[in-house]
Amino acid sequence: MTTATAAPVTHDGPRARFTDLIAAEWLKTWSLRSTPWLYALSALAVVAFNAGTAYDHYKYWYQYDKGSQEFFVTHRLALVDTFTDNAALVLVLALAAIGAVSVTGEYGTGLIRTTFTAVPARRSVMAAKVLVLAAVSAAFGVLVAAASFASTQAILSGRGASVALGDPGTLQALAASALLAPVAALAGLALGTVIRHTGASVVACVVVLLLLPMVLSDRRHLTAVLRHTLPFSAWDRLTGGALPQPPPELFPWAEVGAWTVYALWALAAGAVAVCAVHRHDQ
Repeated sequence: MTTATAAPVTHDGPRARFTDLIAAEWLKTWSLRSTPWLYALSALAVVAFNAGTAYDHYKYWYQYDKGSQEFFVTHRLALVDTFTDNAALVLVLALAAIGAVSVTGEYGTGLIRTTFTAVPARRSVMAAKVLVLAAVSAAFGVLVAAASFASTQAILSGRGASVALGDPGTLQALAASALLAPVAALAGLALGTVIRHTGASVVACVVVLLLLPMVLSDRRHLTAVLRHTLPFSAWDRLTGGALPQPPPELFPWAEVGAWTVYALWALAAGAVAVCAVHRHDQ
């Protein structure tokens, strides 16, 4: 009497192409109704901060003396209103939180298990997520920077104090502000991948991206150098350097160094997200 043996289970189906993974991450990004709302509310908050500062200068323009008005115009301080410190803080916090939640949300719901079961190549999945998040957040940054520039300069043009897109330093300030969004989002994604808990990841984003630049003093060489390695400090250097007379610094550093900080943070965050998910269980 012969007994039949069960055939081994094999997975001979076609492997998912990387373009398929990108399409899947794109669908997951917009499948939650909260995601478009988070982007929209963040954009409104950033533009509102900038437009509010510009309107304040417009409203109280005639309370300044003639010298202050001329100083505002000749030093192109309208460029500062295009993207204020408060708006940059909101942008960093919002985009870092969105980046963190994009992965911690999947861990919380268990969707990450389904994803890795369907596609065991974890690094490929996370690489697709990194690319999609970088593209969406970069587009978000460009739109917010453009909207802020258009609204603030339209307001200040009523006092003859606006700057033009072709003026020296304008494009640099706008590019620095726009690219701050994907850098913050990727940093949040990396922290979320390592920590895998939404609340703790958001707290880590606040500490690393917002509190450290405030705690590290720029009046001592060591702390100033450490401060220069942070994205918010790089943004501050690039936007301040776009002015005719940049703010004085005890330990000045080159603009190429600030752009390098942007690039290294984005690349390192993407690498951490890809490698960390490969080394940890779901």
